[in-house]
Amino acid sequence: MSNTILITGSSTGIGREIAKLFAEKGWNVIASMLEPEKEEELSKLKNILLAELDITKPDTITKTIEQGVKHFGKIDVLVNNAAYGQYGLFEAVTPEQVENQFRVNVFGTMNVTRAILPHFRGIKKGKIINISSAGGRIGIPLISLYNSSKFALEGFSESISYELASQNITVKLIEPGGVATPFHEVAKEHYAINPELADYDAYTSAFAKKFETMHHGIASAEEVATTTYQAITDDSDQFRYVVGNDAKGWINERTNMDDLSHIRHMREVFKV
Repeated sequence: MSNTILITGSSTGIGREIAKLFAEKGWNVIASMLEPEKEEELSKLKNILLAELDITKPDTITKTIEQGVKHFGKIDVLVNNAAYGQYGLFEAVTPEQVENQFRVNVFGTMNVTRAILPHFRGIKKGKIINISSAGGRIGIPLISLYNSSKFALEGFSESISYELASQNITVKLIEPGGVATPFHEVAKEHYAINPELADYDAYTSAFAKKFETMHHGIASAEEVATTTYQAITDDSDQFRYVVGNDAKGWINERTNMDDLSHIRHMREVFKV
Protein backbone atom coordinates (compact mmCIF):
# COMPACT_ATOMS: atom_id res chain seq x y z
CA MET A 1 0.00 0.00 0.00
CA SER A 2 1.36 3.43 -0.97
CA ASN A 3 2.03 6.02 1.69
CA THR A 4 -0.51 8.82 2.08
CA ILE A 5 0.12 12.47 2.91
CA LEU A 6 -2.40 15.08 4.06
CA ILE A 7 -1.46 18.68 3.25
CA THR A 8 -3.28 21.80 4.45
CA GLY A 9 -3.36 24.97 2.37
CA SER A 10 -2.79 23.21 -0.96
CA SER A 11 -4.45 25.75 -3.24
CA THR A 12 -1.35 27.91 -3.80
CA GLY A 13 2.35 28.27 -3.17
CA ILE A 14 4.20 25.83 -0.97
CA GLY A 15 1.22 23.56 -0.30
CA ARG A 16 0.48 23.17 -3.99
CA GLU A 17 4.10 22.32 -4.82
CA ILE A 18 4.28 19.76 -2.01
CA ALA A 19 1.12 18.11 -3.33
CA LYS A 20 2.50 17.98 -6.89
CA LEU A 21 5.88 16.60 -5.82
CA PHE A 22 4.48 13.82 -3.67
CA ALA A 23 2.00 12.83 -6.37
CA GLU A 24 4.90 12.61 -8.82
CA LYS A 25 6.76 10.41 -6.33
CA GLY A 26 3.85 7.96 -6.30
CA TRP A 27 2.34 8.93 -2.96
CA ASN A 28 -1.37 9.18 -2.28
CA VAL A 29 -2.08 12.87 -1.65
CA ILE A 30 -4.95 14.48 0.23
CA ALA A 31 -4.71 18.08 -0.98
CA SER A 32 -6.93 20.12 1.31
CA MET A 33 -8.03 23.70 0.75
CA LEU A 34 -10.92 26.06 1.36
CA GLU A 35 -12.51 25.75 -2.09
CA PRO A 36 -11.53 22.47 -3.76
CA GLU A 37 -14.29 22.88 -6.35
CA LYS A 38 -12.25 25.71 -7.92
CA GLU A 39 -9.04 23.67 -8.21
CA GLU A 40 -8.13 22.70 -11.78
CA GLU A 41 -4.45 21.70 -11.90
CA LEU A 42 -4.26 19.24 -9.00
CA SER A 43 -7.52 17.57 -9.94
CA LYS A 44 -5.85 16.30 -13.13
CA LEU A 45 -3.06 14.47 -11.30
CA LYS A 46 -3.14 10.81 -10.31
CA ASN A 47 -3.49 9.74 -6.68
CA ILE A 48 -4.75 13.13 -5.49
CA LEU A 49 -7.89 13.54 -3.43
CA LEU A 50 -9.11 17.13 -3.18
CA ALA A 51 -10.78 17.92 0.13
CA GLU A 52 -12.41 20.93 1.74
CA LEU A 53 -10.68 21.86 4.97
CA ASP A 54 -10.70 25.05 7.03
CA ILE A 55 -8.15 24.68 9.83
CA THR A 56 -10.20 27.01 12.03
CA LYS A 57 -13.25 24.71 11.78
CA PRO A 58 -12.70 21.34 13.51
CA ASP A 59 -15.68 19.69 11.82
CA THR A 60 -14.08 20.14 8.38
CA ILE A 61 -10.81 18.71 9.70
CA THR A 62 -12.47 15.59 11.05
CA LYS A 63 -14.43 15.14 7.84
CA THR A 64 -11.31 15.39 5.68
CA ILE A 65 -9.36 12.92 7.80
CA GLU A 66 -12.24 10.43 7.69
CA GLN A 67 -12.61 10.96 3.93
CA GLY A 68 -8.89 10.44 3.36
CA VAL A 69 -8.72 7.27 5.44
CA LYS A 70 -11.78 5.86 3.70
CA HIS A 71 -10.34 6.67 0.26
CA PHE A 72 -6.71 5.59 0.78
CA GLY A 73 -6.90 3.26 3.80
CA LYS A 74 -4.65 5.29 6.09
CA ILE A 75 -2.75 8.56 6.46
CA ASP A 76 1.00 8.39 7.14
CA VAL A 77 2.06 12.04 7.11
CA LEU A 78 0.49 15.39 7.98
CA VAL A 79 1.94 18.62 6.60
CA ASN A 80 0.63 21.66 8.44
CA ASN A 81 1.16 24.32 5.81
CA ALA A 82 -1.92 26.59 5.88
CA ALA A 83 -1.03 30.01 7.26
CA TYR A 84 -0.88 33.68 6.38
CA GLY A 85 1.07 36.77 7.43
CA GLN A 86 -0.45 39.79 9.15
CA TYR A 87 2.01 42.62 8.50
CA GLY A 88 2.12 46.13 9.91
CA LEU A 89 3.05 48.04 13.04
CA PHE A 90 1.90 46.31 16.19
CA GLU A 91 0.19 49.52 17.31
CA ALA A 92 -1.71 49.62 14.02
CA VAL A 93 -3.19 46.13 14.12
CA THR A 94 -6.56 45.60 15.75
CA PRO A 95 -7.31 43.06 18.48
CA GLU A 96 -9.36 41.16 15.92
CA GLN A 97 -6.35 40.95 13.58
CA VAL A 98 -4.18 39.70 16.44
CA GLU A 99 -6.67 37.00 17.33
CA ASN A 100 -7.16 35.91 13.73
CA GLN A 101 -3.40 35.61 13.12
CA PHE A 102 -3.13 33.18 16.02
CA ARG A 103 -6.45 31.49 15.23
CA VAL A 104 -5.06 30.43 11.86
CA ASN A 105 -1.31 30.03 12.29
CA VAL A 106 -1.25 28.56 15.79
CA PHE A 107 -4.65 27.29 16.88
CA GLY A 108 -5.47 26.03 13.38
CA THR A 109 -2.27 23.98 13.28
CA MET A 110 -3.06 22.64 16.73
CA ASN A 111 -6.59 21.74 15.61
CA VAL A 112 -5.35 19.61 12.72
CA THR A 113 -2.58 18.04 14.78
CA ARG A 114 -4.97 17.09 17.57
CA ALA A 115 -7.41 15.57 15.08
CA ILE A 116 -4.83 13.34 13.36
CA LEU A 117 -3.20 11.93 16.50
CA PRO A 118 -5.79 9.22 17.27
CA HIS A 119 -5.31 7.86 13.74
CA PHE A 120 -1.52 7.89 14.06
CA ARG A 121 -1.70 6.15 17.42
CA GLY A 122 -4.05 3.62 15.87
CA ILE A 123 -1.58 2.68 13.12
CA LYS A 124 1.35 2.94 15.58
CA LYS A 125 3.26 5.52 13.55
CA GLY A 126 3.05 8.92 11.87
CA LYS A 127 4.96 12.01 10.83
CA ILE A 128 3.98 15.66 11.33
CA ILE A 129 5.76 18.34 9.32
CA ASN A 130 5.05 21.92 10.38
CA ILE A 131 5.90 24.64 7.87
CA SER A 132 7.41 27.32 10.06
CA SER A 133 9.68 30.17 8.98
CA ALA A 134 13.03 31.76 9.64
CA GLY A 135 10.67 34.32 11.17
CA GLY A 136 10.03 31.75 13.88
CA ARG A 137 13.64 32.16 14.97
CA ILE A 138 14.33 35.82 14.11
CA GLY A 139 12.24 38.85 15.08
CA ILE A 140 11.69 41.38 12.27
CA PRO A 141 10.03 44.81 12.55
CA LEU A 142 6.54 45.30 11.10
CA ILE A 143 5.75 41.58 11.12
CA SER A 144 5.54 41.05 14.87
CA LEU A 145 2.25 39.14 14.67
CA TYR A 146 3.50 36.72 12.03
CA ASN A 147 6.81 36.34 13.87
CA SER A 148 5.15 35.63 17.20
CA SER A 149 2.76 33.08 15.64
CA LYS A 150 5.73 31.22 14.15
CA PHE A 151 7.71 31.49 17.40
CA ALA A 152 4.70 29.83 19.04
CA LEU A 153 4.65 27.13 16.37
CA GLU A 154 8.33 26.42 16.99
CA GLY A 155 7.82 25.98 20.72
CA PHE A 156 4.72 23.87 20.22
CA SER A 157 6.47 21.62 17.69
CA GLU A 158 9.55 21.11 19.85
CA SER A 159 7.51 20.30 22.93
CA ILE A 160 5.18 17.79 21.32
CA SER A 161 8.07 16.14 19.47
CA TYR A 162 9.26 14.71 22.78
CA GLU A 163 5.91 13.38 23.96
CA LEU A 164 4.87 12.03 20.56
CA ALA A 165 8.15 10.17 20.14
CA SER A 166 6.77 7.78 22.77
CA GLN A 167 4.04 6.90 20.24
CA ASN A 168 6.40 6.47 17.27
CA ILE A 169 5.20 9.79 15.85
CA THR A 170 7.87 12.11 14.45
CA VAL A 171 7.60 15.91 14.37
CA LYS A 172 9.80 18.12 12.18
CA LEU A 173 9.99 21.80 11.20
CA ILE A 174 10.64 23.41 7.82
CA GLU A 175 12.04 26.94 8.10
CA PRO A 176 12.03 28.91 4.85
CA GLY A 177 13.06 32.52 4.57
CA GLY A 178 11.42 34.53 1.82
CA VAL A 179 9.70 32.31 -0.73
CA ALA A 180 8.64 33.25 -4.25
CA THR A 181 4.90 32.67 -3.78
CA PRO A 182 1.78 34.87 -3.56
CA PHE A 183 2.24 34.89 0.25
CA HIS A 184 3.85 38.33 0.47
CA GLU A 185 1.40 39.86 -1.99
CA VAL A 186 -1.51 38.62 0.10
CA ALA A 187 0.19 39.98 3.22
CA LYS A 188 0.54 43.39 1.57
CA GLU A 189 -3.18 43.43 0.80
CA HIS A 190 -3.94 42.98 4.51
CA TYR A 191 -1.21 45.33 5.75
CA ALA A 192 -2.36 47.12 8.89
CA ILE A 193 -2.45 50.89 8.46
CA ASN A 194 -3.54 53.52 10.97
CA PRO A 195 -3.25 57.12 9.67
CA GLU A 196 -3.22 58.41 13.24
CA LEU A 197 0.22 56.85 13.84
CA ALA A 198 2.14 59.48 11.89
CA ASP A 199 4.99 59.33 14.41
CA TYR A 200 6.12 56.11 12.73
CA ASP A 201 5.97 57.37 9.15
CA ALA A 202 9.68 58.05 8.70
CA TYR A 203 10.58 54.67 10.16
CA THR A 204 8.03 52.59 8.27
CA SER A 205 8.82 54.28 4.96
CA ALA A 206 12.55 53.74 5.34
CA PHE A 207 12.17 50.19 6.60
CA ALA A 208 9.82 49.23 3.78
CA LYS A 209 12.59 50.06 1.30
CA LYS A 210 15.13 48.10 3.33
CA PHE A 211 12.77 45.12 3.67
CA GLU A 212 12.56 44.80 -0.10
CA THR A 213 16.35 44.34 -0.24
CA MET A 214 16.36 41.61 2.42
CA HIS A 215 15.04 38.90 0.13
CA HIS A 216 18.16 38.13 -1.86
CA GLY A 217 18.70 34.38 -2.05
CA ILE A 218 15.06 33.50 -1.40
CA ALA A 219 13.84 30.00 -2.12
CA SER A 220 11.23 28.85 -4.58
CA ALA A 221 8.15 26.94 -3.50
CA GLU A 222 9.61 23.94 -5.33
CA GLU A 223 12.73 24.07 -3.14
CA VAL A 224 10.59 24.08 -0.01
CA ALA A 225 8.65 21.11 -1.36
CA THR A 226 11.89 19.23 -2.08
CA THR A 227 13.17 19.90 1.43
CA THR A 228 9.85 18.73 2.85
CA TYR A 229 10.20 15.50 0.90
CA GLN A 230 13.70 15.09 2.31
CA ALA A 231 12.50 15.68 5.87
CA ILE A 232 9.81 13.04 5.49
CA THR A 233 11.89 10.37 3.80
CA ASP A 234 15.44 10.71 5.21
CA ASP A 235 14.67 8.74 8.40
CA SER A 236 17.00 11.03 10.35
CA ASP A 237 16.67 12.63 13.77
CA GLN A 238 17.07 16.09 12.25
CA PHE A 239 14.37 18.40 13.64
CA ARG A 240 14.80 21.68 11.73
CA TYR A 241 15.32 22.09 7.98
CA VAL A 242 16.29 25.59 6.82
CA VAL A 243 15.46 26.58 3.23
CA GLY A 244 16.87 29.52 1.28
CA ASN A 245 20.17 31.36 1.48
CA ASP A 246 18.55 34.31 3.23
CA ALA A 247 17.14 32.06 5.96
CA LYS A 248 20.43 30.20 6.33
CA GLY A 249 22.27 33.49 6.79
CA TRP A 250 19.88 34.84 9.42
CA ILE A 251 19.69 31.61 11.39
CA ASN A 252 23.44 31.05 11.18
CA GLU A 253 23.96 34.47 12.77
CA ARG A 254 21.34 33.72 15.42
CA THR A 255 22.92 30.37 16.23
CA ASN A 256 26.57 31.40 16.29
CA MET A 257 26.35 34.75 18.07
CA ASP A 258 25.76 35.14 21.77
CA ASP A 259 22.40 36.69 22.56
CA LEU A 260 23.56 40.23 23.27
CA SER A 261 25.83 40.35 20.22
CA HIS A 262 23.00 39.15 18.03
CA ILE A 263 20.54 41.71 19.39
CA ARG A 264 23.06 44.50 18.82
CA HIS A 265 23.72 43.21 15.31
CA MET A 266 20.02 43.12 14.46
CA ARG A 267 19.49 46.60 15.85
CA GLU A 268 22.08 47.85 13.40
CA VAL A 269 20.49 45.91 10.56
CA PHE A 270 17.05 47.37 11.29
CA LYS A 271 18.23 50.89 12.07
CA VAL A 272 16.82 53.34 9.51
